[in-house]
Amino acid sequence: MAATTVTRFAPSPTGRLHLGHAHSALLGWQAAREAGGRFLLRIEDIDPVRCRPEYTDAILHDLAWLGLDWNAPPRIQSRHLPEYGAVLKRLSGMGLLYPCFCTRADIAREVAAIGHAPHGPDGLLYPGTCHRLSAEARAARIAAGEPYALRLDMAAALARLAAPLSFEEQGRGRLRCDPARFGDVVLARKDTPASYHLCVTHDDALQGVTLVTRAEDLLPATDLHRLLQVLLGWPEPRYRHHPLLLGADGKRLSKRHNAPTLAALRQDGHSPAAVWTMAMGHG
Repeated sequence: MAATTVTRFAPSPTGRLHLGHAHSALLGWQAAREAGGRFLLRIEDIDPVRCRPEYTDAILHDLAWLGLDWNAPPRIQSRHLPEYGAVLKRLSGMGLLYPCFCTRADIAREVAAIGHAPHGPDGLLYPGTCHRLSAEARAARIAAGEPYALRLDMAAALARLAAPLSFEEQGRGRLRCDPARFGDVVLARKDTPASYHLCVTHDDALQGVTLVTRAEDLLPATDLHRLLQVLLGWPEPRYRHHPLLLGADGKRLSKRHNAPTLAALRQDGHSPAAVWTMAMGHG
């Protein structure tokens, strides 16, 4: 018997939904409904600075107005911080995390001293400053109350793999992974209890997501997510990374570029059916 298709839409409540969000949500919803499966809604609100409750309410309203439904109550990530803490504890127990006391300025100075600035999918690669600290130095700085992030020891993590990593991308077959290009990525920040990479991978496993539908700008992150899945014994979903929806100017629709929000389109008199047409690229 084939596994039930389970998809999800996982916005962050940092602003109002726009057509790009609607495109992603509709693709996931349609994939689940056409397969007789389940569609889930997750609110990824672990960033206490940028996320706001009123945007969560607006997301629920906009999706309902579009006619989307979901098969379980929305998962609100900020209500599950102890679960992410438990995952970090597991990784720490495996010897795969280390504290990083560096600020952005510290990292910039270190990179300047090196003379070159290697970049990965998430930006500037960490030069390994705190990885070189002794256990005694780390303990002393923690005991002194110095704030720190938690980084994945990428070399140690890769050493645990028994085989090369890959994932199934719908329409493209199996693609090889290269998580090393992320370097020693942060999995818990000083001001945020867990990173996007850790939380999204944990929740996809917990919620039984079998098909991850998301924009193609997140395709590189799949390499890191597969690494976490293998390290933690979580199941491997299939993936479908869809093209970004572009505006008339050829730029991606985003909050940063003031993409038209669903609320604004609604106020301008557009019907849900009209917005569906625009979001799916036919308008």
